[in-house]
Amino acid sequence: MQVLLEGASDVAAVETAAEVAGVALDGVDLVSMGGVTNIGRHLRAADSEGIDLRGMCDAAESPFVVRALRAIGYRVDDPDHLPSAGFWVCDRDLEDELVRALGTARILQVLEAQLMLRSFQSLLVQPAWRDRPFADQVHRFVGAGSGRKVRLARAFTACLSPDELPAPLAGLLLSLPRA
Repeated sequence: MQVLLEGASDVAAVETAAEVAGVALDGVDLVSMGGVTNIGRHLRAADSEGIDLRGMCDAAESPFVVRALRAIGYRVDDPDHLPSAGFWVCDRDLEDELVRALGTARILQVLEAQLMLRSFQSLLVQPAWRDRPFADQVHRFVGAGSGRKVRLARAFTACLSPDELPAPLAGLLLSLPRA
């Protein structure tokens, strides 16, 4: 089985969520596609080899995923039907799902534990970011440093209990075969 994911940070979050939830990933290949625009190539390759597929995407890219799935024969009419095809949709993106699941106080605790709080606070005083919503500030910070996105995807996910996992992550994990 393959799980198609947009990037390395999504792979890190799914790996960590599986650990949190006690889900073994034996026989499951988590694939970083290097961007959702590569999904067609990955779908065609997996389909030609008869590989069972799952995946996760961002809401903005979900129509693209629907078209790619339809191109290989999946009966998916619109993004609302993606879970029936084994693909889960994050509202904005997975990082945003994690930020909402954790909340402000826990995000700040994670940043402090990762020795990143001072850097984050530096972002908060910049005029362009000072008055923006907290989720936007975190999103910008997470994506701004080399390796930060993967590191924080793991750290944010590790702080959640199994019942706190965002719905797309929980749905994906529940769809995986049990050992």
